[in-house]
Amino acid sequence: MQVSMPCVLFAASPSELRLKGGTNAEMAPQIDYTAMVFKPIVEKFGFTFNCDIKMRGYYPKGGGEVIVRMSPVKQLNPINLTDRGSVTKIYGRAFVAGVLPFKVAKDMAAAAVRCIRKEIRDLYVNIQPVQEPKDQAFGNGNGIIIIAETSTGCLFAGSSLGKRGVNADRVGIEAAEMLLSNLRHGGAVDEYLQDQLIIFMALATGISKIKTGPVTLHTQTAIHFAEQLAKAKFTVKKSEDEEDASKDTYIIECQGIGMTNPNL
Repeated sequence: MQVSMPCVLFAASPSELRLKGGTNAEMAPQIDYTAMVFKPIVEKFGFTFNCDIKMRGYYPKGGGEVIVRMSPVKQLNPINLTDRGSVTKIYGRAFVAGVLPFKVAKDMAAAAVRCIRKEIRDLYVNIQPVQEPKDQAFGNGNGIIIIAETSTGCLFAGSSLGKRGVNADRVGIEAAEMLLSNLRHGGAVDEYLQDQLIIFMALATGISKIKTGPVTLHTQTAIHFAEQLAKAKFTVKKSEDEEDASKDTYIIECQGIGMTNPNL
């Protein structure tokens, strides 16, 4: 989805992508992350898209199906995600599918809430246990995603998937610890969003800035190829804000190339 998106945004007419495979699998963001974190943030570049989850699919069978619809744009707006604000909401979903009992979802949610409350005591943590409908999920699977939303509209996530031999509590705790780690670094985007924004920053008109935690290898690679292929100019420097002095926080800035759609 993320690979095709920059192409169809500069197409001559609206596009529909029918994507098949695993929707909740290891080594990639869960489709819930795409819908709950990536979508609202990337739409700040000045476009919208619809992500319709027709069928969820899990490792090793796959079988998931997602339909993405979007219309082309003339150009992309720059973004500025440097003011994180304060965390105002924490919510999420813990799911089971197939033959797995609903208790697994409840145990994941409860363990995650307990872990988060050790560090964040003043917010209600609303993680809903969910049994995926049998006609909307292919195979067996379980997992959890937790979102933290801030007063300035920033979104952070922690997620984990169940594995054979790993109990439900451990899955919930892994997701909670990932979220807390993403909140500690002081950035305005989490470790999995930063690299996904690079291509859009490169194509946008004007200067984009994002504040991040430690710059990931994926982000470094994305910057390298965006500079080589699109000729965009990036700078990465340590944040100079006083509140970030003791944290591993960075500012990624890009002078976009101002790509325009010749079809519009």
